Amino acid sequence: MTSSPDFAQRLRVCRWGAILALFTVLVGFALGGVFGAFEDTLKADLSALAETGRDSVYGGDDAKMKSVVEKSWAYYKRAHLHGGGIGAAALSAILLLASLRRPRALARRGLALALGLGGLGYTTFWLLAARRAPGLGSTHAAKESLSWLAVPSAGLLLLGLTTVLVLTAIELFAPEPQTR
Repeated sequence: MTSSPDFAQRLRVCRWGAILALFTVLVGFALGGVFGAFEDTLKADLSALAETGRDSVYGGDDAKMKSVVEKSWAYYKRAHLHGGGIGAAALSAILLLASLRRPRALARRGLALALGLGGLGYTTFWLLAARRAPGLGSTHAAKESLSWLAVPSAGLLLLGLTTVLVLTAIELFAPEPQTR
């Protein structure tokens, strides 16, 4: 009779997803530090990006330009918060996945990778949208231009988390296997 792999072996199968999730948390925390240290500089940079399109993009509308810059700063903060929150949630789901007995290694590896890539991708989406919006004159246009990153990233996160939820429910509520 073969024994099931222990937790360390199952976690090793999830290593790339776990590393990406930890990196996502690090990015979120690092952004918070950068924002705390360089808030005025970063806000000035966003204003400078908008200023290049004052006439061509904003039609000289200072109020609209200011609004987009303020929303861009909020998107920076979303990147910071999503990095910490989604990264931690992805890591938690990966650790839970590694503790389960049922999924095979290939499924475990794929789910962990989906969670890690999804978290990092979604955090990156908000960071890039913040940088792109002042030049485009619209946060909506910035988000639309990056939908190629946002949609698959969010999809990977939802798919990964939903699957881990189902696998966890099966593990916790299925009858115990009979041993002879």
